Amino acid sequence: MPAQIPERYAFLGPEATFSEAAARLLPAAGALVPAPTVPAALDAVRQREVDGAVVPVESSVEGSVNATLDELIRGEPLVIAAEVLLPVAFALLARRGTVLGSVRRIVTHPVAEAQCRRWVAAKLPGAHITVTTSTAAAAAAVAVGEPGPDGPFDAAIAAPFAAEKYGLETLATAIGDYPDALTRFVLVTPPTQPPPPTGADRTSLVAFIRDDHPGALLEILEQFATRGVNLTRIESRPTRNGMGRYCFAVDCEGHVADARVGEALMGLRRVCADVRFLGSYARADRVTGSLARGTSNADFTAAEEWLGRLRSFGA
Repeated sequence: MPAQIPERYAFLGPEATFSEAAARLLPAAGALVPAPTVPAALDAVRQREVDGAVVPVESSVEGSVNATLDELIRGEPLVIAAEVLLPVAFALLARRGTVLGSVRRIVTHPVAEAQCRRWVAAKLPGAHITVTTSTAAAAAAVAVGEPGPDGPFDAAIAAPFAAEKYGLETLATAIGDYPDALTRFVLVTPPTQPPPPTGADRTSLVAFIRDDHPGALLEILEQFATRGVNLTRIESRPTRNGMGRYCFAVDCEGHVADARVGEALMGLRRVCADVRFLGSYARADRVTGSLARGTSNADFTAAEEWLGRLRSFGA
């Protein structure tokens, strides 16, 4: 098998973020380009400045990353081509000579703040936390003595490997409240044909309801349930077209090439105002999922052939 050609990927920067660490795990990763925000990383893909962007989409602690989800819902369409599951551990980093007891002003990313809240409350009860665009940006701010709301930041909550990159000392490690925390990152590319099914796949999409009426969500769920398609995530997001108007972001088991998933998508297209396909790709955890009786590709083919015989009877 020929080697994959290295590609140019944007990632949520600056350097030494978890997004960069996730990007380096992708087989085709070549040149990596830091972007200041998730929208900036995805806009670089839309403008064909890079081949793809690696951004966080879901935390096992905090749930979905809204900045990523909202960008995939709106704007010029993009698709997910791959995913990476990355264990996330945090450290408290500071300039040389800083002692733990003197830390009063901490800076970090909102997701890191949420995952280290109990540790900070227990070890540094008088500390105030300010949030910024990424954990690496927080480390960079501490390294240069960037001022916070009431003085220079004393410390950053960031990835342990950011210490060397920004010349900081590690005051404490393993400060996360959830030692088994994982973050799911996705490789987002311009729309293209999905990679072939592997048998352990995930499909992502956004369903836009036609109008707000009783049973609107049930209509969406039924398209999956009646075809034996298991959902791994579903949540509502505002369409920004008026109060009370929502769409539903969905992840499900299976690949668009699977008959049951294809049938579910066709059902959604019939009952929804619009469906945005966000890609079918291999699951990072390699979980194959469950296959209900009567929902295999062979079952759908046999049923279609049976219907064809009925329609052609006597012709």
